[in-house]
Amino acid sequence: MAARMKERFLNEITPALMQKFNYTTVMQVPKIEKIVINMGVGDAVQNSKVIDSAVSDMQLIAGQKPVITKAKKSIAGFKLRENMPIGVKVTLRGERMYYFLDKLINVTLPRVRDFRGISANSFDGRGNYTLGLKEQLIFPEIEYDKVDKVRGMDIVIVTTAKTDEESRELLGQLGMPFVK
Repeated sequence: MAARMKERFLNEITPALMQKFNYTTVMQVPKIEKIVINMGVGDAVQNSKVIDSAVSDMQLIAGQKPVITKAKKSIAGFKLRENMPIGVKVTLRGERMYYFLDKLINVTLPRVRDFRGISANSFDGRGNYTLGLKEQLIFPEIEYDKVDKVRGMDIVIVTTAKTDEESRELLGQLGMPFVK
């Protein structure tokens, strides 16, 4: 599955992008560098066991072990101390990244209720795309009965594109279901 997307990128998408943006070498064509999936677990402040379930969910979704992120500074209003674990994140590169992207586009996103496509405006100005998901249940690996709490996550797709336009074209060619 992962090979399928990478092959399509190399054989079809790269030449198409070179033609559209008049690149002189293949090295100028924007690539996907990495995908970062981040899940904030604010409840971990009251109950540290919540982190473990977030870690296991994330491991199923991404296919690799996540890193536990810690609070940078204490915030009394949120009963938060410095270095408390408050989230989990995973950085995917290479084969795993293509595999995850393929799964996200072709399996996971179509499972979202009333899905009409994702916003084409969530680019950051430097060619990176951020997508927020409200629940982890839309991933086929997550078993509904085993979920203790619905958690959302942010998925950041980091590309080597210089502009949003290049990045939008790249992701569009890969099959991202942008709203027209």
